[in-house]
Amino acid sequence: MMFHRDRRRPRTHMKTFKSVIFFAATLATVASATAADIVDTAIGAGNFKTLITAVQKAGLESSLRKGNNLTVFAPTDAAFAALPKGTLEKLIQPNNKGALTQILTFHVLPKEVLGANLDRVKSKTNFETLNGANLTFEKRGAKIGNARIVTRDILTDNGVIHVIDAVLLPPNLPKLNDADASEARADGNLVEVAQGAGQFKTLIKAVQTAGLAKTLMGDGPFTVFAPNDEAFAKLGHTVSDLLKPENRGTLTSILTYHVLPTEVLAANVLRLQDGAHVKTVNGKTVRIRNKGTLRVNNSRIIATDVLASNGVIHVIDSILMPH
Repeated sequence: MMFHRDRRRPRTHMKTFKSVIFFAATLATVASATAADIVDTAIGAGNFKTLITAVQKAGLESSLRKGNNLTVFAPTDAAFAALPKGTLEKLIQPNNKGALTQILTFHVLPKEVLGANLDRVKSKTNFETLNGANLTFEKRGAKIGNARIVTRDILTDNGVIHVIDAVLLPPNLPKLNDADASEARADGNLVEVAQGAGQFKTLIKAVQTAGLAKTLMGDGPFTVFAPNDEAFAKLGHTVSDLLKPENRGTLTSILTYHVLPTEVLAANVLRLQDGAHVKTVNGKTVRIRNKGTLRVNNSRIIATDVLASNGVIHVIDSILMPH
């Protein structure tokens, strides 16, 4: 009787071999999926050219490269093209940098939210963005704000990208300027711009009472964290007391605590280390928080980059008190 050698691999060995190949392929896939940061991943995708240009114009590229565990809802080039005619051209002008920054940071969450996390949402939920405003996700229709999520979970070294089909517009977005930055700055100094805004009547009265108007109308440049009238209203009768002549020293100390002796735009604020201390004209420092809601001390920054000929105004929702 002749015996023939069975040349087939034992089935258990074949399964092991296939498992090793599958595991290696999986590792390779994961490595390639997380081989670049958010910016490089978006560049490599090829359909976010407008978004990348906008990020660079706003000075946010470094933040998106160095930030950790971020979530970006990324509008495609087609989404930007769908904006009303002329909007994109205005947004990338230097004097609309503040508005552009507000829009872009409204697309970013300061934590990683994967598709699996979205699947666990019962119906709808709000996410706080880097802009400070809330963005609503609706499970039905996979909607985020006014946009639809068309692709989920593009993984990067420092977070995740979800592709959306429309540009998200945050609440309280300032009107876009038509002129270039130099013309926009020539319209008025910090005091004049604040007067024209109509929401800083108490602040202007306080500045005039403290004798600081001339300084804030000078060359600068300055950064003013400007409490609106609603912020002053929270103090109640304290405001009328501060405006009394005998309290001028205290009033001056408070007001100068809202002013930086240099121009710091929103893009610069976002590049600061979270919790950084910045020296004011008062001599004391304020603490900048730029993870999650943008804050100075405990005050929320609700509007940024209101440009003047001698500096910039960031609107805040409460009064800063020097310690």
